[in-house]
Amino acid sequence: MTERGDKQFWYNLKTGAVEFGYASPSVDRVGPFPTHEAAEHALEKLRANSDKWAAEEAAED
Repeated sequence: MTERGDKQFWYNLKTGAVEFGYASPSVDRVGPFPTHEAAEHALEKLRANSDKWAAEEAAED
């Protein structure tokens, strides 16, 4: 079972800080991540996913 979001880590896009639980509005955060370290690398993960999805979309065209 997945752990609840209020018990996980989030990356705040507005401040660049890692937060535990629902510390900021949902519009400002991405996640959840299982560890503080994983949340620190949120932007890298988002960029990698974006690149992957763009490549998949281009392959479909």
